[in-house]
Amino acid sequence: MWTKILPVTALIASVSLTGGTAHAEPTTPVGGEALGSRGLVAPVGVKKPPKSKATSYVIADVETGQVLAAKNAHGRFLPASTLKSLTALTLIPKLDKERKIRPSQNACNQEGSAVGLTPKVTYKVDDLFKGLLMSSGNDAAMALAETNGGLAQTMRDMNAEARRLQANDTVAKTPSGLDKPGQSSSAYDLALIARAGLANPDFRRYISTKTTKFPAPKGKHYEISNHNKLLWRYEGMLGVKNGWTTKAQASFVGAASRGGHTIVVSIMRHEGYFWEEVAGLLDWGFSVRGKAAPVGQLVDPLPVTALAAPQQQASAAPAASVTPAAQPPLLERAAREQDDSTKTVGSAVIGGGLLFGLIWLGYGIRRKRARSRS
Repeated sequence: MWTKILPVTALIASVSLTGGTAHAEPTTPVGGEALGSRGLVAPVGVKKPPKSKATSYVIADVETGQVLAAKNAHGRFLPASTLKSLTALTLIPKLDKERKIRPSQNACNQEGSAVGLTPKVTYKVDDLFKGLLMSSGNDAAMALAETNGGLAQTMRDMNAEARRLQANDTVAKTPSGLDKPGQSSSAYDLALIARAGLANPDFRRYISTKTTKFPAPKGKHYEISNHNKLLWRYEGMLGVKNGWTTKAQASFVGAASRGGHTIVVSIMRHEGYFWEEVAGLLDWGFSVRGKAAPVGQLVDPLPVTALAAPQQQASAAPAASVTPAAQPPLLERAAREQDDSTKTVGSAVIGGGLLFGLIWLGYGIRRKRARSRS
């Protein structure tokens, strides 16, 4: 059997006030109770996964969604550039890849990794997605966000897409993954996002391209290469995304196909060079798929009707419905919701008092006029 250690906060139900009714928020982790463990969760009867220095990881079968092994699957960490996989998944269906744009100076001046955008060149949206997923261009991320109607609109779209996927550990604050307070994801969510992305032909094309020509000024081009080293080293590698910042440390999500089957591996907070470790985790996934009981499940996206009417969905949801394991950010959200409820009640009291005062003032005026006429 696997060892299950739930964090203490997972035992605390957060309470929100909606329409005067208190609702306890379920604490069962998305994908299964075992995925609430912060330690290794692996099947019995087969060899354990190879050791990894990653603080968190997930190994899953893309076709079935079965989680084959995990370590701190729902731990919330800074995602770094792995968040660009959500940016791409969100924006590919929204933007015409043949559309031509000139990036703003703001987009071209983004800090960190860049593909080299300049306002002097007209790019296709298709070029920007290559720059985003191959060269991890923060400039391409901002240019795509601005093309989508602006940064605020893109953040709303990305977070809505995360909710649709039930990637509830994920909070996007930037389109690039550059560190920002409150931004987070988890190894489980990165696997969900990758699985959804692999079903999109354009997403799959971008992540698997090794090298391509990229537009430069005066009609010239230069070559860019995919940052995913396993595209050259691992048999059947499809790609997805790697990331790194000083605060986030190294992160990665990637998938490979062999013998008609696809395995996805996601890792977060790795201290350094992880390529061989990821290859070992992929090898292990291929060796045990179909031979051992899964420890969890990559859930399917929510139907559109559920997103359009979240309150009705919550009231009609069966007892087995799940949400992420409660962790400090979840409790903070509950506190904010309680504060908002308090503000709403306070506003109602103030508004009621003003209304009563106006009625009383009108009554007094009418009495005064009546006395003056008599």
